[in-house]
Amino acid sequence: MQNIQFPINFKFKISTISNDFVATDATGKTVAYVRQKMFKLKESVNVYTDESRTQILYNIKADKWLDWSTAYSMIDPNGKVIGKVARKGWRSMWKAEYHIVDQNNQPQYIIKERSAMTRFLDGLLGEVPVLGFFTGYLFNPAYDVTVVSNGSPVVELVKEPSFFGRKFSLNKISEIDQDDKIRVMLSLMMMILLERRRG
Repeated sequence: MQNIQFPINFKFKISTISNDFVATDATGKTVAYVRQKMFKLKESVNVYTDESRTQILYNIKADKWLDWSTAYSMIDPNGKVIGKVARKGWRSMWKAEYHIVDQNNQPQYIIKERSAMTRFLDGLLGEVPVLGFFTGYLFNPAYDVTVVSNGSPVVELVKEPSFFGRKFSLNKISEIDQDDKIRVMLSLMMMILLERRRG
């Protein structure tokens, strides 16, 4: 995931039983194929170079971390943990909130959902037969990623109007270094899988 050109588009596949999606950059080039392993006791997500799944770039695994929240370790091909992302338990009941830390467990970024009402309406109408297919066109949550130290935004992730709500767009707001960019990207990939399942 080097030399990525924003915006990045995440598009979920609806033709497989796996929870998976393709990430493409502004030029249409595939930058990652993300696949969640099914039927695992602990959640595990592989990030590949492309859909051929011949080369793994990163693995994201669930573990336990601070204050009983579930955290997800981001691991490179050499087995090195490059950071973690953790959902903030009760705070995430109405609006999603995740914290990103670096390889030294130092807080770096916070991911926050903008609107609790959008989540509520999307989840409510998503349960209505037939109508639920079209909520992807009606309610589209957005998430802001901000710096812990000063609250300044770095990227935003927006759910695009689409059938089954399967498209997301990641837009850059300010510059961040390459290591941070990868941590943020992997954190958002994991968050999307979790939040999409929650509704």
